[in-house]
Amino acid sequence: MFMRTSALLACAVLFTASAAFADSRVFIVANQSDGYGVDECLAAGHQCGAHAARAFCQSREFAQASGYRRIEPEELTAAAAGEGGEICSGPSCGEFVAITCQR
Repeated sequence: MFMRTSALLACAVLFTASAAFADSRVFIVANQSDGYGVDECLAAGHQCGAHAARAFCQSREFAQASGYRRIEPEELTAAAAGEGGEICSGPSCGEFVAITCQR
């Protein structure tokens, strides 16, 4: 009886955890200089970027930002690349930040 209850409890915990992580989305946004340093905070993953990341997620009807970091140009896929599928490289390309939002 104890084993059956433990197994059911373990399944319930796993289901709840997987449901919580199932509704998340990663947004790739341009890391544009705004003069306030928000871009540097987001790109470097510093704590000062947490507010900007959370505000970004909330503006898209998500509850919170679970992470944010700078994206290397090599990490961009053709879907996020420019027209024709070329991936930008060199100093003329902007930086990008990945923000993971959760409901």
